[in-house]
Amino acid sequence: MTLVKTKYGRRSFIKTTVLASGGMLLGFSWLAGCRPSGQESATEWPDEWFEINGFIKIGDNGLVTIMSPNPEIGQNVKTSMPMIVAEELDVDWKQVVVEQAPLNTEIFTRQLAGGSQSIRQGWHSLRMAGATARQLLRQAAAQAWQVPLEEVKTQAGTLKHTPSGRTAGYGTFAAAAARLPIPEEVPLKDPKDFRIIGTSRKNVDGNKIVTGEPLFGIDYRRDGMLIAMIAHAPAFGMKLESLDAEVARRMPGIVDVFTIKTFADDYERQWCDTAAFNELVAVVGQTTWQVWQAKKALRIKWAPVAELESSSLHRARMRAMASQPAQVLRRDGNPEAMFRKAARIIERTYTAPFLAHNTLEPMNFFAHVTEERAELVGPTQTPEFMEKTLAARLGMPLEKIDIQMTRQGGGFGRRLYGHFMVEAALISKKVQAPVKLIYTREDDMSFGNYRPAYYATYRAALDENNQLLAFHVCAGGIPESPLFPNRFPAGAIDHYLAESWSVDSNISIGAWRAPRSNFIAGAEQAFLDELAEAMGQDPIEFRLALLERAKNDPVGADNDYDPARYAGVLELVRQKSDWGKALPEGIGRGVAAYYCHNSYVAQVVDLRIDAGKPIIENVCCAVDCGLVVNPDAAANMVEGGTVDGIGHALYSELSFRDGAPEQTNFDRYRLIRHSEAPKNIEVHFVDSHEHPTGLGEPPLPPVMGALANAIYRATGQRVYHQPFIKHHPLLG
Repeated sequence: MTLVKTKYGRRSFIKTTVLASGGMLLGFSWLAGCRPSGQESATEWPDEWFEINGFIKIGDNGLVTIMSPNPEIGQNVKTSMPMIVAEELDVDWKQVVVEQAPLNTEIFTRQLAGGSQSIRQGWHSLRMAGATARQLLRQAAAQAWQVPLEEVKTQAGTLKHTPSGRTAGYGTFAAAAARLPIPEEVPLKDPKDFRIIGTSRKNVDGNKIVTGEPLFGIDYRRDGMLIAMIAHAPAFGMKLESLDAEVARRMPGIVDVFTIKTFADDYERQWCDTAAFNELVAVVGQTTWQVWQAKKALRIKWAPVAELESSSLHRARMRAMASQPAQVLRRDGNPEAMFRKAARIIERTYTAPFLAHNTLEPMNFFAHVTEERAELVGPTQTPEFMEKTLAARLGMPLEKIDIQMTRQGGGFGRRLYGHFMVEAALISKKVQAPVKLIYTREDDMSFGNYRPAYYATYRAALDENNQLLAFHVCAGGIPESPLFPNRFPAGAIDHYLAESWSVDSNISIGAWRAPRSNFIAGAEQAFLDELAEAMGQDPIEFRLALLERAKNDPVGADNDYDPARYAGVLELVRQKSDWGKALPEGIGRGVAAYYCHNSYVAQVVDLRIDAGKPIIENVCCAVDCGLVVNPDAAANMVEGGTVDGIGHALYSELSFRDGAPEQTNFDRYRLIRHSEAPKNIEVHFVDSHEHPTGLGEPPLPPVMGALANAIYRATGQRVYHQPFIKHHPLLG
C-alpha cells in the first residue's frame, strides 16, 4: 500500500459546503463542476446528487458521476481518465456516469490535449482524487458503526464491516463523509489489486457516436443562431486590398458582410495564437448554404506584401542551407577526425513536404458575445490558453468568458491553434447574435499551421573492417529543424555530431501529430537500416548492440531515453513477428523503433508490391507506454497511429505555387484509403508497472521508417523522399 499526501503541488483538495440535501461534496484542485447528462447506467437516476466539486458526485443510490477534465479528440481520455478515479474510489464501473468537464481555470490545471500527456500528467492526481473520496467514505462508516477504520473495507461501491456483517452503499454515508476534514494522507491501491485499470472498457461516448447523437462542435445548435464563414488571402504573403460585397449583401438570408482582424496589431500573441491571415472577410447569414453562396459572390482584391514562395524555391533553399555550416547541438569525441580517417563513408539525404492536418471535422466554433459575457462552445485542444486570448481581444475579464468543450472530430495538433474561436467571438460581437463559424475544407487547408517541410542528411564513417567510427546528422526545415540531438543513437557512439539549421518562411506551421518526430524518426531508422546492411549486420541486432553500449557505457550525460526500455520493445517485436523466419516470396520486411512522448515503439512491416502498389500484409507493433489503463483503447490508438503514419509517408503532400497551396481538398491531397490500410495490425504491450506515458503520438513516427525499409526489401531500391509513391520508381 502506498500513502500519498492529499496536497498536490500548490493546489489541493478543497472540501466545500454540504448541500442542503446533505451528502458528499469533495472538490479536487484541477477538475471542474459536473452536471448530469442522462447517460444510461445500471442504476436508476438518483433523486439527489451529492456534489463533488468539479470531479466526483455521488447519488443517494450510490450512482457516481466522474468528470473528465481534458479535451477529447479521439484519444479516449474521456473514458480512461475516469477509469483511474473509479479504480481508487473502488466503485463498480457500471455505476459510473462520465461527463465532460467545462473549462475552469480557477481549479483546473492543464486542460489541454497535446503532447500525449493527459494520462501521464494526470496519473497521480486522478488516483489521489478517487482515493481521498474512498477514505472519507470509510471514515464516515467507521464513525457511524463505531468500529476501527482499518476494519472498514470497500468493494465495488459498497462499504463493509465483516466482523459485524454490516454493509452500506456509498450513497448512505456521502453526507457524513462531506463533514469530515480532508485527511493528510490517503492510501493508494497496490497495482496487483486493480480491478478497473488494466481492463478494457468501452468508449463512454461510443453509443452516441454510432447512433449519430450530437456530440461534436459541428452538431451544436442554438435558437436564433446565425451561420458565419470567412474568406482569407489565397496565398501566403498577401493581404486584403479592397472588398466589394454589395452583391453578396443582397443575396437571400444574408445578414451582414464585413472585415475583422483576428488579433489586434499591438497584441503579444501566445504560442497558440498562430494564424497566417489576420485580416479576414466575414459573411453572416441564416443558413450554411446561403452563406456559402454569398461568399462566392464576394469581389475581393488581395495584394502581395511579402515574397510568394513556391515549392521549387523551398527545395533550393533547403539544399543550399544543408551545404553550409550549421549550428552544432551536440558533439561527442572527434567526429571530424574519424571521417577523415574513414575507409568508407555512407551519406544519405531524406526529405518530406509540408502536410495539412485534415481533421475529419472542419474548424468550427459557436459564440454568443454580449456586453455581460462571452459564451463559446466547440472543439478546442487549448481552452485554457484561448480563454486568455479571448479576454485580451474582447476586453473582458476571464470570469466573464465561458468556454465549453465538445467532442472533437480529430485534432492532430490543428486545434491547438484557436484563431477560429476568436473569429467566431468577434463575428458574434459585431452582429450582436449567437453565431456558429464554419470553415470549408478549402478554408482550412489553405489557412496554414502545417507540418513543416524537412530535410536531413545522415553520414556514417566506417573503418576497413566495416566497423562504425563516427555518426553525423545535419537536419533542418522550413521554418524549423526536426532534430533531437540527444536521442538515439546519441549516447551509443563515441564520435557523434548533430547539427541543425532552418529557413525562414511566411507559411505558418504548427504542431502536427508527433511534432518533428514524425519526420526525423523515419529518416533515422531508414538510415540505420542501410548502415546495418553496409556493416553486414542484422538490423535488430545492430540496434540492440548500440543500445547495449548506451546502457552499459553511455557516451555523454544528456541522453534522453532509457536504453533498456528501448531494447525491450525491439526484443518484443523480434519475438512477436518471428523475425528471422523465412518469408513468403515477394514479401519485404522492415523494422524500426523510436522513442518519443515518453514511450517506446518498435514496428515490423511486411509488404509486397502488386502492379506498383504496396500491399501491406501485416504490421507487428511492440509498445512500452508503462502501465496500460485501457488495453482495447490503447490498441486502437496504436492501430490508428500506425495507419496514419503509413498513409502520410506513402501518399500525402502539400505543395505551393506563388504562395498558394496547390492541394485544397481531397481531390488533390492524397490520404490513405480503406483498401490501402494494412490487412492486419498486431499490438503487443510490454508488461510494465511504470507509470503510464504517452500513446496518442508515439506509434506514428517509427512506422514510416519500417515502411521505407520494407519497401527496400521488396523492391531492392531505397526510398529517401516522401511521399514514397511519388519518389520510388517502382511505385505509383
